[in-house]
Amino acid sequence: MDLTFSKNEDYNKQLVNQLQQKLSQVALGGGKKRIEKLHSKGKLTARERIDYLLDKNSESIEIGAFAGDDMYTEYGGCPSGGVVIKIGYIHKKQCIVVANDATVKAGAWFPITAKKNLRAQEIAMENRLPIIYLVDSAGAFLPMQDEVFPDKEHFGRMFRNNAKMSSMGITQIAAVMGSCVAGGAYLPIMSDEALIVDKTGSIFLAGSYLVKAAIGENIDNETLGGATTHCEISGVTDYKAKDDNDALDKIRNIVSKMGSPENAGFNKIAPIAPKHKIEDLYGLLPQERNKPYDMLPIIERLVDDSNFEQYKKGYGKTLLTGYARINGWAIGIVANQRLVTKNAKGEMQVGGVIYSESADKAARFISNCNQKKIPLVFLQDVTGFMVGSKSEHGGIIKDGAKMVQAMANSVVPKFTVIIGNSYGAGNYAMCGKAYDPRLICAWPSAALAVMGGAQAAKVLLQIETASLKSKGEKITPEVEKELFEKIKSKYDKQTSPYYAAARLWTDGIINPIDTRKWISMGIEAANQSPITERYNMGVGQV
Repeated sequence: MDLTFSKNEDYNKQLVNQLQQKLSQVALGGGKKRIEKLHSKGKLTARERIDYLLDKNSESIEIGAFAGDDMYTEYGGCPSGGVVIKIGYIHKKQCIVVANDATVKAGAWFPITAKKNLRAQEIAMENRLPIIYLVDSAGAFLPMQDEVFPDKEHFGRMFRNNAKMSSMGITQIAAVMGSCVAGGAYLPIMSDEALIVDKTGSIFLAGSYLVKAAIGENIDNETLGGATTHCEISGVTDYKAKDDNDALDKIRNIVSKMGSPENAGFNKIAPIAPKHKIEDLYGLLPQERNKPYDMLPIIERLVDDSNFEQYKKGYGKTLLTGYARINGWAIGIVANQRLVTKNAKGEMQVGGVIYSESADKAARFISNCNQKKIPLVFLQDVTGFMVGSKSEHGGIIKDGAKMVQAMANSVVPKFTVIIGNSYGAGNYAMCGKAYDPRLICAWPSAALAVMGGAQAAKVLLQIETASLKSKGEKITPEVEKELFEKIKSKYDKQTSPYYAAARLWTDGIINPIDTRKWISMGIEAANQSPITERYNMGVGQV
């Protein structure tokens, strides 16, 4: 083991350690005191509910753990967006579970809460996954109601999705395990089956205080909308549970009797572990984001039997394309190659940059995967498309558009892993969030932005200094350096994978050794949704 490998390993393990520490903090939700208060009422936390519901010792992945990270600080923050979402197994059936975290502002909905809930429904709809809602929410966070309530991607979209999923035949089960008020009261009733926990669960369009103010009626919340009321008088709910555990047991019983879904028929054989240790990933990935490295050994640590069959190996070398398997599932990989290479003309090409021939190769490969019904995996470490007169005259825009066209119109499921840089149009071409990957995750080493921090800071510095000079201010080298560092620091913060994850530009930041699990479970989910569209690349300038 060489010195560089050891240094890389130490650095990347430190990043993973920081990730695990932040995940441990996030898992506390609103804090230990609020958890204790919840327990004193005989209730489980959102995470405890999900853990009880899912099969013991089974795999699961959490979506949006860092949603809301370092956001809404003026209101005390919103850890995990106030809602916990996991994809896992109930009686070996893959499901997605959405649980309000009542320790975070009583489960109130912030803007990011709405976005995260909609992401869970999107995953369920794309993959036809059964979705289970564990409801315990005070409703919209009123100080930010204008950013939660009226727009297309706000709170109300969730109920529209309830209706759409019902028409699609996607199973929805809701358990009311706490408050369920106002517009949120529609969610369990728009689900296929609804449960309510006695004495702790309640459903009403308006609580007792509002009823008193609106019509002068005196009534307590339990009589107004408790379990007995809705199971025996209104008929709003289908099952009464004595406590949280009983409600979760009832859900497990319902799921155990569900039939098997149709499947898309993606190819799968018995899985084979990679020949090389997956832990080698820590030493192979350089800590310097601008340093060349070979992506091929990284792929060999991720795929079954370390077997990667390259497509057009000698052409368009700044992108690696080829076939492999992950946990037995057949996949097509499109990966940025960070080595400095030579093209057919003997010209040097910078790693991580997409050139015309690379884009052409990728477009052809993506079309082949669609023809063969093979899911696509994009491994991003891209600084963008090549610029300059030579590239422009060679039609880089046209070739880049061809790649984007093929990727955007792909009908096979796409999965994206951001390993390193994800800059500019390279993010788009390599299936960034805007292009509907079924799952998109980032390693702790990732960076997402229009361009790198140093380059962006130089551009912004030029604009800032020109503005100051126009006002008659003198810019000394010392002032210029101070401005540069200030601008770069702010920009670097925005390129952090945590900044992206907080805003749900990715579904999560993961330990690199969990990459196989994310992709495998993602394809398993996608396999429950048969492909009904025919691949058509479109016209454009192709």
